[in-house]
Amino acid sequence: MLRTLLPVLALLLLTACTGLPQGIEPVKPFELERYLGKWYEIARLDHGFERGLSRVTAEYIPREQGGITVINRGYSVAEGAWEQAQGKAFMVSEDNSAHLKVSFFGPFYASYVVFELDEDYQYAFVTGPSRDYLWLLAREPQVSDKVRKRFIELARDKGFELDELIFVDHD
Repeated sequence: MLRTLLPVLALLLLTACTGLPQGIEPVKPFELERYLGKWYEIARLDHGFERGLSRVTAEYIPREQGGITVINRGYSVAEGAWEQAQGKAFMVSEDNSAHLKVSFFGPFYASYVVFELDEDYQYAFVTGPSRDYLWLLAREPQVSDKVRKRFIELARDKGFELDELIFVDHD
């Protein structure tokens, strides 16, 4: 029985990481080609993998094998050096929704869900597989007060805890 149960549990664990947080809907329709390119991280919920980083950017580049290459880059003041992580991402479904799965560690994927997107693809509100992950991304290193306010209001309305929200320094 254990031999049968372990693969099922492993599958449930892996799919849970690419699921949607309850009450969060990905943007539809979503044009991945328009989303490609460089984005500046304007705000985030803090996590160990980004702690202490400023001037954070994410770049999305098409892969010849399909999907996209993800390059996250930030400056560590403590180390006096740039840090970079490279991963890959794929659309979760074919329904033109802004729900991707991203991996920086081999076969392990996590959800990347764009739940608000400017019609000109100039800013995006993004979450992961749970409400522990939240980002405001933009094509420029600064956004208007109106966009910041919208981000905070919508994030609160969607149930995100914003006590650990950080606005990223790009100076």
